[in-house]
Amino acid sequence: MSIRLENIEKSFGRFQALSPLSLQIENGEMIGLLGPSGSGKTTLLRIIAGLEGSDRGEIHFNDRNVTNVHVRNRRVGFVFQNYALFRHMTVADNVAFGLQVMDRKERPSNNEIQKRVSQLLEIVQLGHLANRYPEQLSGGQKQRIALARALATQPEILLLDEPFGALDAKVRKDLRRWLRGLHDELGFTSVFVTHDQDEALELSDRVVVMSNGKIEQVDDPVSLYAKPNSRFVFDFFGNVNVFNAQHQNGVWVDGDASLLPPANDATSQDGWLYIRSHELKIADKQNSQSCLPFDIVAINPVGAEVRAELSPVGWNSKEIWEVKLSHDQLAEQKLTKGQRVFATPQVGYFFSKNTQTAPEIIRWPFLEKGNVNFEI
Repeated sequence: MSIRLENIEKSFGRFQALSPLSLQIENGEMIGLLGPSGSGKTTLLRIIAGLEGSDRGEIHFNDRNVTNVHVRNRRVGFVFQNYALFRHMTVADNVAFGLQVMDRKERPSNNEIQKRVSQLLEIVQLGHLANRYPEQLSGGQKQRIALARALATQPEILLLDEPFGALDAKVRKDLRRWLRGLHDELGFTSVFVTHDQDEALELSDRVVVMSNGKIEQVDDPVSLYAKPNSRFVFDFFGNVNVFNAQHQNGVWVDGDASLLPPANDATSQDGWLYIRSHELKIADKQNSQSCLPFDIVAINPVGAEVRAELSPVGWNSKEIWEVKLSHDQLAEQKLTKGQRVFATPQVGYFFSKNTQTAPEIIRWPFLEKGNVNFEI
């Protein structure tokens, strides 16, 4: 089932939780609502569910206007972060609850309820726990039961509010993979709220990035990562180093730090250059296109990679930069804490201070050796 939101707006007193926003969700899509706390993502999810009313705008499921339809008549399944399981009921009774409280005209027979509960417990791979109580389950098992209960009434739309927020990292990753497989198998439309970038990118067909009640960008995970359209989106995805670029005589400078940009109108101005930590190289000397001096303040092995923290030397930035290296690179370069190094971006994303457009993407080196004499 498709979902169409048209000019949805919501305020709580003087606080505007959602500015007028519109969104089209296609049938069978899994959409992630991603953003920091207070961005409006949970409010939007609750409005779709009918748990909250909007001040203005319309909601359509396919061609049906459900703006004023009660939550019980929207055929929506909802999964909460805290599971919301009934502690005095068995697993099977929890899953059956939504069916048992349906109107008599729509309620399946007891045999049909038992059959559907059994099928759902097999789908979530917990059929052997039907007679246990929630307190006897792990966090991951509780969340699977909550999902089974939400699916019991055969909703056409599944909504999930931070579904894995209370779980540890490994269980969260396993459940993400499982939920994506279940979604593809059953083909329902689903929308979930998260503040976890990895979760949004791994699960979603498209990600809706939100900030201050507005939609900043809607895109598939690959395009969103490759082409963020604003500084907010770049900042939110993290692992980013920012160079405050002041354009002087064809060069970007910040104190003693300098970068040579391509000579074009888009880059011949002040702005911010965003550089991801894995798209930065370090060496023991500067080169003709980059002079970014740092002292290494920490070297942290993290699994298969090494994260070196760099403190700017001789320029105005006080922010610690990060560069990701392989263990082989660390050994080959013989990097040590306290060492003076020079960084060179491989790819940078330049946001002009004069415009609000998408960034100019720059790749270094952009000039062949010998074509430029750039002295710092």
